[in-house]
Amino acid sequence: MHTYVVVDVFTDTPLEGNPLAVFTAGRAISSERMQQIAREMNLSETVFLLPAETGADARVRIFTPFSELPFAGHPTLGTAWVLAEQARGDVIRLETGVGVITVEFERNDGRIASGRMQQPIPSWAPYERADELLAALRVDSSQLPVEAYRNGPLHVYVALESEQAVAALAPDLGALARLPDLGVSCFAGSGTRWKTRMFAPAYGVAEDPATGSAAGPLAVHLARHGRIAFGQEIEIRQGAEIGRPSKLYARAEGEGDRIDKVEVAGSAVVVAHGELLV
Repeated sequence: MHTYVVVDVFTDTPLEGNPLAVFTAGRAISSERMQQIAREMNLSETVFLLPAETGADARVRIFTPFSELPFAGHPTLGTAWVLAEQARGDVIRLETGVGVITVEFERNDGRIASGRMQQPIPSWAPYERADELLAALRVDSSQLPVEAYRNGPLHVYVALESEQAVAALAPDLGALARLPDLGVSCFAGSGTRWKTRMFAPAYGVAEDPATGSAAGPLAVHLARHGRIAFGQEIEIRQGAEIGRPSKLYARAEGEGDRIDKVEVAGSAVVVAHGELLV
């Protein structure tokens, strides 16, 4: 019997945002069973908590229905939120496959209001299969260079001409799934407000309601190409088309191609506690 918590991440409204299952005692679960459980939960990600090995508060293993990820944003924020509520701490440090991630919380009247995570600095390069990707998305072109960023998972960014064009996307998911190790974020907006949709059928996620690991590199991408200023925080809206509206905040500090810090922030709400009887 394995206990778990379900938390909706990047929202303060239950049954919106991106749902996450956090299994609070993962040490007794084998890697094979973790993958089976993630497939059973059928959420974008499922997390298993283990004892820390390097002085952090806990170690996390993150699974999509298809595979394990070294890092993901909404699982990191959501798991830290669960631990902060239990321990009433304002700083949670989690060991991930890309190192220790720190999440700092703000409280209002003693209750957690938001969390802010320090993300890994991503690497980036032109995406070599851009023509195939655009064809799979059924769009003609990108308003910015089609580039791939890696901060654990790989995210490729396609800029569209308007928020309406993002909302109207109807990609060929089978063709996208044939582009391996890929989540594609399609976005539009201006200033501090941006709309995005993220498709990742190669990871077993047709469309993600809120993608924290893609939010930080999006801020980097926009700053590098002059669409926002370095240090400017943006609001990212995602998930409305699949009935899970979400709101993320991201900021990249640096200059030119030098990135000093990447932060992603948002809220969460615990919606369920359960026991898996296997």
